[in-house]
Amino acid sequence: MSLKSLFLGLALLCALPVQPAAASGYTQTKYPIVLVHGLFGFDSLAGVDYWYGIPQALSQDGATVYVVNVSAANSTEVRGEQLLVQIDNILALTGAKKVNLIGHSHGGPTARYAASISPGKVASVTSVGGVNWGSRFADALRGTIAPGSVSESVIGAAANAFSSIIEFLSGTPADPQDSVAALNALTTAGSLAFNASYPEGMPSQYCGQGQMQAANGVYYFSWSGASPLTNVLDVTDAALGLTSLVFGESNDGLVSSCSSHLGKVIRDDYAMNHLDEVNQTFGLVSLFETNPKTLYRNQANRLKNLGL
Repeated sequence: MSLKSLFLGLALLCALPVQPAAASGYTQTKYPIVLVHGLFGFDSLAGVDYWYGIPQALSQDGATVYVVNVSAANSTEVRGEQLLVQIDNILALTGAKKVNLIGHSHGGPTARYAASISPGKVASVTSVGGVNWGSRFADALRGTIAPGSVSESVIGAAANAFSSIIEFLSGTPADPQDSVAALNALTTAGSLAFNASYPEGMPSQYCGQGQMQAANGVYYFSWSGASPLTNVLDVTDAALGLTSLVFGESNDGLVSSCSSHLGKVIRDDYAMNHLDEVNQTFGLVSLFETNPKTLYRNQANRLKNLGL
């Protein structure tokens, strides 16, 4: 082969389009995955995703992923009804019969509500750092803010305004905000009352393990972190370190490990705090723990293997 022919061949090779690696199918669940945010959450705010890099990590190997937006602050029931409307939209759009719900923090009970009300539309609920038995931090706030007081009204109005700003900046329709209702829902008393009405997947006792498949046919899973301080570069770690002091037991800074239990408990002691569980802030998580995106991919594969 002449030198000229060699260079011509190399030039043609370089001009060929680069084909992306084929998806492995590792995360290709039967039903779409729907991500449900927690208190003061959003889908995308000023270009930053609440689920930082997680939808992409799931979809790159076959998962169909939707990120929904419900009230940043409201009762579990109100948020749950909003979620049900969006589930119907997703089912109509995709032609799927069911969805797999993954909820973080208050998104856990929100997903549980939807599954309890319409189990025929939900294949599974995965609770990540979910407030399933209440949060002692919410109890502490409720204890310092007397119900019906002027302080409650002022703080509630400010929190509602903050929630509205979040929704405005995220470019989503304005949902009703009620921060006092949200706080009450996240207390131990509020959570226990909710569990009495919507018990599916819940352990029979605190820190126990629930049924992986409940009587309503829905599969339930949970995992959470137990390390409020994980990365010295993350400015939110200090705040979560302070909030963790009210617990007196293993916690992620806002939710105790035992409170997070729902259905099959995958783990409740990852070296993650409450924000690490959704790969925040900007992916500044522990370098010595499994990456959060990997946990979501593993869960998608677990659902796939169950035919979900």
